[in-house]
Amino acid sequence: MTLEGKAAVITGGGGGIGCATGVAMGRAGARVMLVDRDAARLEEAAKTVAETGAEVRVRTADVASSADVRGYVADAVEAFGTVDVLFNNAGIIGPVGALAEYDEDAFDRIMAINVRGVFLGLRHVLPIMIAQGSGAVINTGSLSSERGLPGTPAYNAAKHAVLGLTRSAASEVAPAGVRVNAVLPGMIDTPMLAEVTSGFDDAAAARRAAEGVSPQGRLGEAEEIAAVVAFLASDAASLVNGVGWAVDGGILGTLPTAKPS
Repeated sequence: MTLEGKAAVITGGGGGIGCATGVAMGRAGARVMLVDRDAARLEEAAKTVAETGAEVRVRTADVASSADVRGYVADAVEAFGTVDVLFNNAGIIGPVGALAEYDEDAFDRIMAINVRGVFLGLRHVLPIMIAQGSGAVINTGSLSSERGLPGTPAYNAAKHAVLGLTRSAASEVAPAGVRVNAVLPGMIDTPMLAEVTSGFDDAAAARRAAEGVSPQGRLGEAEEIAAVVAFLASDAASLVNGVGWAVDGGILGTLPTAKPS
């Protein structure tokens, strides 16, 4: 598996999975542009990715803004000459609460970042890939792309939509030599999970509960998601298209089993 000479753009590049994927792609030979709203976090991630020896660029952007998305795509083309890989990874979980009482503004913001952001990334990168006759897009879905989870109605709806966008795009651009897939992380030890568990009265117990969801009995690591994303971006995955790839320790693929008392 190699990404030697490929130009990759990673949104949400300052976060745990985004940064880890930058490292994985850098080690595989890619030139990497990290995109994030948080400039400080972005610079720290860039330093980490640069330690692989990869060429690294950064761009602050709001993925829900068409102008910002056009901007980061234009910057990538100017820096690298093209875009071979897009990891559409930026996303937020938002507040946890019952659907019947959910804040409307929060719902709109989550949908803007998690769905519109993915759409805009596809909208502005796919023409480049179609024109060159090659490319790979990986969108970040979730367990919530396949299951209904309580307390996160906007996030749940958004991640279902990400999988729909993935499948729709894959069906359109496959004849042009472009692949579009989604990665569906399970319970991963990231700042987003910490944000969710911190909202419970007993955060430690909430973390233990998250660990117990997987048949493997542990949280995943950002690097484990990154490894799958790098594979999907590479020519080693040349026949993988239009799928939601669960990286979750078996949560989606198995029935829950009783734990011994």
